[in-house]
Amino acid sequence: MIKMIIVVIGMITAVLNMMGCSNLLPTVEQTTESKWKNYEETKQSFDKITPGKTTSAELKELGFDPFVNPNIKLLNYLDITRIFIPNESIRMADLHPDIRICLKAKIACRGYEISPKITHSERYGNVVLDIFNFRRKTRTTGWRFQGLIIFNGELVVYKLQSGEPKILELEDRENPLGPLQDISVNPGLSLD
Repeated sequence: MIKMIIVVIGMITAVLNMMGCSNLLPTVEQTTESKWKNYEETKQSFDKITPGKTTSAELKELGFDPFVNPNIKLLNYLDITRIFIPNESIRMADLHPDIRICLKAKIACRGYEISPKITHSERYGNVVLDIFNFRRKTRTTGWRFQGLIIFNGELVVYKLQSGEPKILELEDRENPLGPLQDISVNPGLSLD
């Protein structure tokens, strides 16, 4: 029986090696749904926001409406406090003046956290080594945008953006024990 399994595995390995089918390896597309399809489009919309001038109604026209567009997080003044004063070493006096005024307004101080992204992960390399978990190579590409909009009442008072316009990550994971690498022994079991 064991000989037969080894022969079958050997035949599958030989066929896969002859085929050279790295397209047999899995790919993953991860999208955080939003109105924007790429980094530049998101940034252009975000750049149209002017603190001290843009109203919450104008934010909706620009696509920043959490009740219409998915994945826009609503922030209350407590969330905003945690963002700007994460520990005791940062004082209220250290903050941007508009943030200080907003936080003093308590309930009128609100915000949106925007974080659209699209990433694509693709495994490549030797199919046999990948299938049997000896070596897995993964290439991830895409983009990620992060934006923070703070408004006091109906007026935007602060905005901040960051992100990654172009993501390229390469991972090369080697497991010398292959499929046995992830097997863990239950400490309660005796092997004798």
